[in-house]
Amino acid sequence: MTSDKTRAETVGFIGLGMMGQPMARCLLGKGFRLVAYDANPASLATLREAAAPGTLDQAATPAEVAGRSDVIVLMLPSSPVVAAVMRGGPGVPGLLAALRPGTLVIDMGSSVPGETRALAEEAAARGAALIDAPVSGSVVKARAGTLAIMAGGDDAAFARARPVLEAMGETIIRTGAVGSAHAMKALNNYVYAAGLLATAEALQMGAALDLDLGILADVLNASSGRNVATETKVRQHILTGTYAGGFQLGLMRKDLETAGAIAAETGVRAESLALCREVWTRALAAIGPGADNTEIHRFLLAQARS
Repeated sequence: MTSDKTRAETVGFIGLGMMGQPMARCLLGKGFRLVAYDANPASLATLREAAAPGTLDQAATPAEVAGRSDVIVLMLPSSPVVAAVMRGGPGVPGLLAALRPGTLVIDMGSSVPGETRALAEEAAARGAALIDAPVSGSVVKARAGTLAIMAGGDDAAFARARPVLEAMGETIIRTGAVGSAHAMKALNNYVYAAGLLATAEALQMGAALDLDLGILADVLNASSGRNVATETKVRQHILTGTYAGGFQLGLMRKDLETAGAIAAETGVRAESLALCREVWTRALAAIGPGADNTEIHRFLLAQARS
């Protein structure tokens, strides 16, 4: 339950994209006061439309967010973007330079674990703290505040972050030290991507055999081949041809690259991961990063016809 003390803290929010926008709205709906920043002014204007008077302030820079917030949520598309926002650039101060002692930064995107650990050390040098809390779930779950959230960091930082996280998520899972949540998120998404790819290939072979693909989906879901792709993507988004699962192909490939970085760091050969990365990379080149992740099925079909 969110305490009055926590609600009295001002939460900074940077990154009002497809997921960040509904997450910020959940915070507003739970009584938090926000200082928000996004590189796209239209995203800020959209959030303002949903905010009650006196609950939302707009910042001109990430550094301004740091100067006016007690807790800062980052919902940014990649680790390089997080690093740029945190460290700034020539003539553009970043969050780190403006952090006040006692500030808590929560990186809720899908960043590279090693970079997360490095930024946490830099924040600690300024008397602040950084934890990683990536999310799992669709835009629909972000709107409903029912995301699954993994959280890596020490006990004190997590205790402070928890009320903020609970305003946006239904399931909060402690993963260990800082960086562990980003690692687990990347590994989870690798397993999902591999399952979706295998499912799409099975559907392609089933179609070539003139099987009833709806019944094939039922068999998979009643048998050992069941996975989240067979349960939530086949009938809903692939067989209908809508391809609207709610997660972009480019983001999927980015998470696979993060998993690849983990494989390199740990010395694990991960041959299945290498193959999966190669196929998703070709799909990205063919149909673009904005395509839905379920369109890996459409890519495989087009490849078979060429």
